[in-house]
This record gives sequence, C-alpha cells and structure tokens, in this order.
Amino acid sequence: MSNALANAVCQRCQARFTPAERIVNSNGELYHEHCFVCAQCFRPFPEGLFYEFEGRKYCEHDFQMLFAPCCGSCGEFIIGRVIKAMNNNWHPGCFRCELCDVELADLGFVKNAGRHLCRPCHNREKAKGLGKHICQRCHLVIEEQPLMFRSDAYHPDHFSCTHCRKELTSEARELKGELYCLPCHDKMGVPICGACRRPIEGRVVNALGKQWHVEHFVCAKCEKPFLGHRHYEKKGLAYCETHYNQLFGDVCYSCSHVIEGDVVSALNKAWCVNCFSCSTCNSKLTLKNKFVEFDMKPVCKRCYEKLPLELKKRLKRLSELAARKANPKSVGLGST
Repeated sequence: MSNALANAVCQRCQARFTPAERIVNSNGELYHEHCFVCAQCFRPFPEGLFYEFEGRKYCEHDFQMLFAPCCGSCGEFIIGRVIKAMNNNWHPGCFRCELCDVELADLGFVKNAGRHLCRPCHNREKAKGLGKHICQRCHLVIEEQPLMFRSDAYHPDHFSCTHCRKELTSEARELKGELYCLPCHDKMGVPICGACRRPIEGRVVNALGKQWHVEHFVCAKCEKPFLGHRHYEKKGLAYCETHYNQLFGDVCYSCSHVIEGDVVSALNKAWCVNCFSCSTCNSKLTLKNKFVEFDMKPVCKRCYEKLPLELKKRLKRLSELAARKANPKSVGLGST
C-alpha cells in the first residue's frame, strides 16, 4: 500500500484499509470492497452501476422504488428527463396528444376538457364546438367567412402561394399539403399527368412520351387502367392486348396472342414462329419444311406418311381441287 493510502479511511465505515485488501475508488472516494454496496439493500452494485441521491448510492432497483417517478402513460419508472403535466409524470415519448398522437414534450400542449392536446387539435375541437372552420395554413379558428378550396377552409389572406406568397386562384396546385401558384409549381419540376393535367405526387407511369397517374393510364378503347400490365401502342394511343388484337394485331392461330416479331403466314392463317408446328407430333415447322393441311392444321411429312392410304388419297384430291380453283386454266374448243 502506498504512503498516500496509509492514512486513508473507508468513506462508509471510516475504518482504515489493511495492506492486502482490495480498495474500491469511486470518483476519488475510497471504500472497502464489502462497504461499496447499495444504501438500501446492502448488496453489491450489479456490474458496478449505481445511482446517487443526496450523497448516498443505490442500485437501480432501489433507486427506482425510492425516488424515480412512474409514467402516467406506460406505468414504467422514469429515469432521465421527466415531463410534469396534468398532475402526473411522463416519459417524453409517452406524453402525446390524445387525438393525433403527436409527441408534446417539445411542442407544448393545451388543456381541453381534461385532455392534453396539441394546439392544432385544440383549435379544431374549439372550432367544432363553435360551428366554425379551421384555417389549413395557420390552424387557427376562422372567425369571418372562410375561403374554401377542395373542402378545406382558409383565412382569405392565408390562401396564398407557399413560395412567393401571391394570392391564389382556383388554379392553385397542391403538393405535399402545401399550396402553390402555377409558375412556382412548374419550377419545382413536378410531373403533370397527361390525362387530368394535375401534378403526380406518387407513382409515375412513363409512356407515349408523357407521364401519367397510374389510374389514369388506360386503354384507348375500353378505358380500363393497365395497372402495371402490358400495353400496346398504335398511332400515339395505348391499347390493352384484347383490343389491340381486335383493331390492329396479327393474332396467332395457335396461342391467340398478338404476334411479336416475325409472322408465319400459312394455310390462310398467321402463326408465331414458335407456335408453327405439326398438329400431330408438335415438332417445329418452317415454310421450308414440307407439310400437309389436315383438318385446317399443318401436319409434317413424317406424320402424313403414317395416315391411312385412303385418307391420303382424299387429301391429295382436295389439295389438287384447291389448286385448280386458285389457278383456273383456260379451256379451248376442239375440232370435230
């Protein structure tokens, strides 16, 4: 033990320290190890954590039980900042407006019929009781005749552009709860819907060289929104698959979808390249392959050879008859 500690005494029991024992130093105060305990339960501090009040040290549990106030909302002990209001104690995060639930700790509050409310909610309740309106700009009661815009009320001198403060008209634009005149709104780069000509605040659809509200980008024929489904463009208009097929599209005889890319024209029908196949074995065909029409569908040469002989003869006669109808020959009169 150093000379500096030779005459030191324990802060709790005032006894000297023996050379071999451990000494606890807490902010310059010295204790026997068995003396550094809670002033209430006399137990060592868990992990050395303690709370001090009026010169005495307490473990967390006893400090809360003896001195910490309980929150009027959650009922838990409050350690740290305490909000004292409405004859009660509150955690800062628990002291909230009883109507809109906004935190009141740093905003202030108003007593209203035994409730703690934020000022906007208090004003709305007051206006409701008086049969009046609340200004959407200043959140105060409108005593005179209000100016109405989209069911919201304003003091006449508060119905102005948020940016330049110029008086607004019915052409005002709203963005994130604020009102703007057209020039200021346009300078903010907000996309305008190609259908309703109003600003788009949420999801934007980019199509046909314009921007659209999701619900306003619709088929030019049936006027149903695409809502993320595929659309087909023709002459500056958008169509759903069904009406594009009906109006413009080559529809595949096999899959009944609009043919995208190359079209196989055969048997007086249109086919997708991948859909043009033998109707019997489903092997892929091209116009270079030899195939036969059977039941208005293509049949590859291999499957054709497996058909009964009489059926093949009948198909051949039908094919020759169709060829003659397509290319009739001139018939001359013979001499007798």
